[in-house]
Amino acid sequence: MKSILILGGARSGKSRLAVEMAEKRGGDVLFVATAEARDDEMKQRIAAHRRVRPAGWKTLEAQTHIGKLITQNIVQARTVIIDCITLLVNNVFEPYDEKADASRIEKAVEAEIKELLGCIDKSEALFIIVSNELGLGIIPADRVSRLYRDVLGRANQMLAAHADEVYLLVAGLPVAIKKATKHIDS
Repeated sequence: MKSILILGGARSGKSRLAVEMAEKRGGDVLFVATAEARDDEMKQRIAAHRRVRPAGWKTLEAQTHIGKLITQNIVQARTVIIDCITLLVNNVFEPYDEKADASRIEKAVEAEIKELLGCIDKSEALFIIVSNELGLGIIPADRVSRLYRDVLGRANQMLAAHADEVYLLVAGLPVAIKKATKHIDS
C-alpha cells in the first residue's frame, strides 16, 4: 500500500486518525506540516497539533513543492503524514490576486499535486494524507472562494483516485470510502 487519504470537515478528527494510523504502523515517521503561523490563533493550533505528535517523529515544514522536499527529507521514514492538503492548496493559491486567471491557478495546484503523486510513486513509505472536504456546504458567495473550493475538490479527486484507501471523517468516526486489498499493517 502506498497512500491513504483522510477527508473530513473542520474538527472531524482527521489529524488524530492520521497520527493513530502512523503510531499503529510503527517505525520512523516524517510529519509534513503545510501550515504557516501567521497569527496567534494559528500559532496555538500548530502548537496543539505538535503536542499530540510523538517526540521522535521528524517534522518537515513545507508550504509548497512538498513532493520535492519530501524526497530530499524522507531518509528512513516508514510513514509520511501530510497535514494538510487544504493549506497546501491555499499556499499555492495565495500569490494570485482575485483577478487572476482561474486556469493558471488550477494548473499550479495540479502541478503541485502531480509532484506529490510522483514522490509517492517513487517512495517505499506509506503516505497518510489529510485534507478537508469543502464541497458539502453552501455555494460560496464570491468568485475566489468558489474557485478555491473547486480547485481543492479537484486536488482531492486526484489524491483519492491515486490512494489505496480513502476515509471520510464524520463526527470523529471514520467511514471507509475506498478500501485496499492489503491492510495497513502489512
